Amino acid sequence: MTTFATTATTRIEHDGRTPPRWAVRLAHLTALVTLPSGLWRIFLALGFSMGMVADGEPVTVSGWEIPYIFGLSIFVESVALLTIGLVRPWGERAPRWMPLIGGRRVPARPVVAVASTGALLVALIIGYGAIGIAGGDFDGSFSGDGWTILFFACYGPLLLWAPLLAAVTFAYWKRRCRG
Repeated sequence: MTTFATTATTRIEHDGRTPPRWAVRLAHLTALVTLPSGLWRIFLALGFSMGMVADGEPVTVSGWEIPYIFGLSIFVESVALLTIGLVRPWGERAPRWMPLIGGRRVPARPVVAVASTGALLVALIIGYGAIGIAGGDFDGSFSGDGWTILFFACYGPLLLWAPLLAAVTFAYWKRRCRG
């Protein structure tokens, strides 16, 4: 029988090794660093200009952009939340309620490959965006310095996403793939 505790010291039946406390904290932090940018986008989709102006007028979002922004925000947060699986029992054994695979052991090497690829892609995407902003490719204007500061405060934490995911993936690999 598998022991499923709600603490950071969860024991997994097949190997009994627990994730390090630092990895548990970083996994949860990973989900939090994506949240501010998602909230920014959602407010934008709800009709708030968030201080952004184009041609002297507040920015508005309409048509297909609204479901796209909601979908992007939900997708990003969902992917970030998957990092928690690297330190929880469902990252080692599929929950029983899942059709076809419920209760089965999750193979570690494909999980490490997917998480590592994800960390690399996130680093490339966010790095590309950060380089573009630093290089002056960002054509957004704000109605005041406060909005500019809020924008960077919401999007700045995304710079931590890839290194956090890489660190948690390394802890998972070390715990599950090494002797």
